[in-house]
Amino acid sequence: MISGRLKVVMSGNEGREAILAILDRGDFFGEMGLIDQAPRSATVVTLEPCELLTITRTDFMKCLQKNFDLAMNVIRGLAGRLREADKKIGSLALMDVCGRVARLLMDMAETVDGQKVVTRKLPKKQIAKMIGASREMVSRVMKEMETSGHIEVRAHRILLRESLELTK
Repeated sequence: MISGRLKVVMSGNEGREAILAILDRGDFFGEMGLIDQAPRSATVVTLEPCELLTITRTDFMKCLQKNFDLAMNVIRGLAGRLREADKKIGSLALMDVCGRVARLLMDMAETVDGQKVVTRKLPKKQIAKMIGASREMVSRVMKEMETSGHIEVRAHRILLRESLELTK
């Protein structure tokens, strides 16, 4: 991706959607299909206008063969995605909704002036699809987190307090 944001989703038979990842500038996708020639495992949808580069399978394989650093970058990317999938499976199996929301917020936060902050616009419906919960449940949990002082919501920013770590 040169610019923009995408979401990687899987959809169920009843139209339910699970968001597997949010991709930003510099991320790549579609490499699994280029490597194993199997059908895609998910769908990628734009969240905002994007500029993308594409490469054919033939050119991709030639690049991998000739460029060890590129091959290692692709392998590291796949390993990172596998680790994220492991973490999500563990969260779904072992954590309640509150813990899953807390983990997602911490994973998406960046440090701004020494404070952990989620700066991306993150609608509750999107959070729900990312953690396997209903939007209503996410709203309830986030309201409880805000009331208890674990988070502070300000104009599309979520400030995380140190006590949020204890909720997971």
